[in-house]
Amino acid sequence: MISNHKGQRAWLVLVLVLALSFSIVGSASADSFPEVIPLPNGFAPEGIASGKGTIFFVGSIPTGAIYRGDFRTGEGEVLVEPQAGRSAIGLKYDPRSGLLFVAGGMTGYAYFYDAETGENYAEIQLSTDPSFINDVTITQDAAYFTNSFQPVIHRVALSRNGIPTSGVETIPLGGDYQFTPGAFNANGIAATPNGKTLIIVNSTEGALYRVDPETGDAVRIDLDGGSVPFGDGILLQGKTLYVVQNQLNQVAVIELSSDYHEGTIVDTITGPLFRVPTTIAGFGDSLYVVNARFGTPVTPDTEYEVVLVPDS
Repeated sequence: MISNHKGQRAWLVLVLVLALSFSIVGSASADSFPEVIPLPNGFAPEGIASGKGTIFFVGSIPTGAIYRGDFRTGEGEVLVEPQAGRSAIGLKYDPRSGLLFVAGGMTGYAYFYDAETGENYAEIQLSTDPSFINDVTITQDAAYFTNSFQPVIHRVALSRNGIPTSGVETIPLGGDYQFTPGAFNANGIAATPNGKTLIIVNSTEGALYRVDPETGDAVRIDLDGGSVPFGDGILLQGKTLYVVQNQLNQVAVIELSSDYHEGTIVDTITGPLFRVPTTIAGFGDSLYVVNARFGTPVTPDTEYEVVLVPDS
């Protein structure tokens, strides 16, 4: 019996040592992710989206190029080369189709690329009016694009496996929505998990709206006197909404009510690495923003980067 107890103790010690080893390795691996991930010089980025595994994507405003990087290694390459007449603002990845959905800014188009090969899958004209197609969110049956220059959202119908179809609809924003001609209005957009509610930030007003995706009826979210001026990209995780405030170099953290009618700004995250961040993406328990450096002249040597959002 003594020998048996010794064997059991030895086995227990071995299990504990292995468990501790895996814990240390896992922690070291997470801690080794770079805080700053360089993008190509002169890239002039705006949108960022998480992809499959540790992959992320960033779009270039003036060229329409798409950069694919790795949160773990910090390395990457240009996936979609610059294309004349194209622009890339907000973007989202759909794992069902493996496509990258891209808002085309002043082109009035939405672009769709194969996230593995960079091949152009489709291009869809959303508007012929003066427009700035700014951001996109994806639900089970549609992709919704904001238009900063028009009081509308654009809906592209999706098949069951996330493939864009020819069904395009322009939905006027009504209800409480306030539109300022000549200014940047609707910017970042997110959808609730069931796809029945959209959340939009208006950059000029610093206001958030809860929008019915079927009718475009917009209800201003009560922030108890608070606001999010210069609101750009947004990210909804559960009932927590992160709003990037570009010119203020900060990210507002908002706790929303269960019905999304109200919200409380519970924190404002700043960081020494922020250089006019525009959009935000989540990876595991971490958040990342892309520095657009608005106000800094774009030259072939201008540096840009994706940076880790510090803990609040």
